[in-house]
Amino acid sequence: MKNGIFITGTDTGVGKTITAAGIAYALKARNVDVGVMKPIASGSRSDAQLLKRTAHVDDPIDLINPVYFDLPLAPSVASKIESRELDLQRVYAAFEHLSQQHEFLVVEGIGGIAVPIGKDKSVVDLAKRIDFPVLIVGRSNLGTINHTVLTVTFAKSFGLEVCGIVLNTGQDVPEDISVATNPIEIERLTKLPILGEIPFNQHISGKDMPIDLVGNFASSYIDISKIYPL
Repeated sequence: MKNGIFITGTDTGVGKTITAAGIAYALKARNVDVGVMKPIASGSRSDAQLLKRTAHVDDPIDLINPVYFDLPLAPSVASKIESRELDLQRVYAAFEHLSQQHEFLVVEGIGGIAVPIGKDKSVVDLAKRIDFPVLIVGRSNLGTINHTVLTVTFAKSFGLEVCGIVLNTGQDVPEDISVATNPIEIERLTKLPILGEIPFNQHISGKDMPIDLVGNFASSYIDISKIYPL
């Protein structure tokens, strides 16, 4: 069994971090030596810091998040504006260190799977290099069928192993009846299991949330046994 999972999304802001945090928290609660990684970040390091706190690891933030840009832009654009090269070798070195340091590594990508991270590289290339099973996170509401199916198709076209999908309700959508029907249709179209349906929680917002609140909430809606069989 490969010792980790790569989490990507159908878009930015769909719930990758809360999903990654939930997985890390659940594994930690089961006494698994779990590490976390956010290889590339832009605009803020708060996602990486939240993952570090949730997993209760002592790894330096520069190892968990080896590449960071100040501007909240696609990495390829931010690197040009900030006149700083995106050092993928630094990312790979940090990954190798963390994957050897921990029994299981939760890696959260940046944005969606086709986001450019360099002149001729995108998140999908990073996922291929890391070579973990891929978990796709998408919104639960109207429009997610198209975005999720496209993301799955794109990932598979590059030879990635997609292990499942998590749907997250990041905003209150009480009138959206598609939230109840989307999971069934996505499973039918992608032939992949829905490993979690995370409902809306008004208390899960911001980056200074209590770790137990984030971890307990997210992990209770994710089928951890399909990610890390115990």
